[in-house]
Amino acid sequence: MGDQVRVRRWPAYGVAVLFLAYAMGKAVFAAQSRLGFPGGPVVSAAEHESYARDVMAVATAQWSAAASGLLAACLAIATVTTPARRVPRPLMLLVLAGMLLAGGAGASIMAVDGLIGIGVGWQWYHGVVGLVAIGLLLEMIRSYARSTRRATA
Repeated sequence: MGDQVRVRRWPAYGVAVLFLAYAMGKAVFAAQSRLGFPGGPVVSAAEHESYARDVMAVATAQWSAAASGLLAACLAIATVTTPARRVPRPLMLLVLAGMLLAGGAGASIMAVDGLIGIGVGWQWYHGVVGLVAIGLLLEMIRSYARSTRRATA
């Protein structure tokens, strides 16, 4: 009775909201065949021109990013649902580590550029969102790992 660990769901829900917002922004830009992310830095004319020669490349890149955001949101929710608990713990932790590397890399760039400035164009508030995203990812993984570990007697 005392060995059950309460699942903390709020980190997973926060990560899901962030990745859904990412997916929605990318879908909007995919529908417009534009590069970038709404509310983020402006893509240079030269970079857009290199992709604009093939409108399908722009749309495909953005739809792929939207799909990856949707998949990441589903994975985040899966960490707190009973059916997903049937996935072997080591496999889920490996997938979550990959998610941390991919999502954390983008969030780190946002944070460093927004707070220090490396020339990408993110603003200070994007940097704060990047730090929050990294914190939520780490807390979601920690919560999943803690709630799924087996009690040792």
